[in-house]
Amino acid sequence: MICPHCGQDNLPGSEQCSNCCMDLTQLDRPTANNRIERSLMEDAVSVLHPKKPFTVRPTATIRDSIQMMLAKDIGVLLVVNEANKLLGIFSERDLLRRVAGLHDNYADKPVQEFMTANPETVSANDTLAFALHKMDVGGYRHMPVVQDGLATGVVSVRDMLRHITRLCQ
Repeated sequence: MICPHCGQDNLPGSEQCSNCCMDLTQLDRPTANNRIERSLMEDAVSVLHPKKPFTVRPTATIRDSIQMMLAKDIGVLLVVNEANKLLGIFSERDLLRRVAGLHDNYADKPVQEFMTANPETVSANDTLAFALHKMDVGGYRHMPVVQDGLATGVVSVRDMLRHITRLCQ
């Protein structure tokens, strides 16, 4: 990495010039090459207009949770306490991996036994790239949006794809 101040050839990834000690961290940041990259790097999660979450208490039964998911045509429920503080997430994936075919008489068991506790979250102010990275690394299709620990919304991979598709038009 060439220092723009003194011309010193520094090791790639150096934080400061080995000759003049100038800060080089700004030179190592990625730059957007098109509208999609710019949006991912600069736009906040709020541009996706996170959907209001459908929530259940941890004591809700699996039966009631499944019925709500079917009735609302959704793939995820946020599990919250009385103060709307996020405790967990219960998704179609949880149902398939932790319930179906593994437990007899599961319908009346509480959702807290099968939910994913303390899920990864984002805030409405986080960048789209940050949220997408979390979703990709974790293999999540849905990401709770929280503010001060309270569940305020949900974004999905589908929301991301819709946003990117609109930018391509």
